[in-house]
Amino acid sequence: MGVFDIVAVALWAMLPAYVPNNAAVLAGGGRPIDGGRTWNGRRLLGDGKTWRGTAAGIAAGAALALVLNAVEPGVSDLLGVGLPTFPLSVVVALPAGAMLGDVAASFVKRRTGRQRGASFPGVDQLDFVAFAFLLSFLAAPDWFGDVFTLPVLAVVLVVTPLLHLVTNAIAYALGLKDEPW
Repeated sequence: MGVFDIVAVALWAMLPAYVPNNAAVLAGGGRPIDGGRTWNGRRLLGDGKTWRGTAAGIAAGAALALVLNAVEPGVSDLLGVGLPTFPLSVVVALPAGAMLGDVAASFVKRRTGRQRGASFPGVDQLDFVAFAFLLSFLAAPDWFGDVFTLPVLAVVLVVTPLLHLVTNAIAYALGLKDEPW
């Protein structure tokens, strides 16, 4: 597989995990997941992690995976790359893992004294990737191994932080986020 093929597979396979956090920002609000609970005087997660945003993020990522499955033959032919399709378990696992990773990072941020929106380099960019990988592996280990080869994993780990910074800067410029990271 050439470099173009590897990058195309990496981006395609991660799209259902890339979209949920953005959808959660757009659809968020409502009741916080932690219900306002605290632990050692600090919120468990904070007001930024809501049931509505989480559900919307998972739904958006799953819907995108289904759309990608539908258009895969044409896009694969157009690009000349064998792009993966998503088994139903992965349709749910990738976006659910992405949202779970974001929630887990919020929990860690609160435990380390960081306020909502505070930067946490590395964690902010890769939390959702780690959990999307984990849930996808648990849901479909053979699919995961076939799609996320070492070169594809490497591309995801290099490209994701860059995409994260760019999309957050755009959301900040559009007034959708309070901070540009």
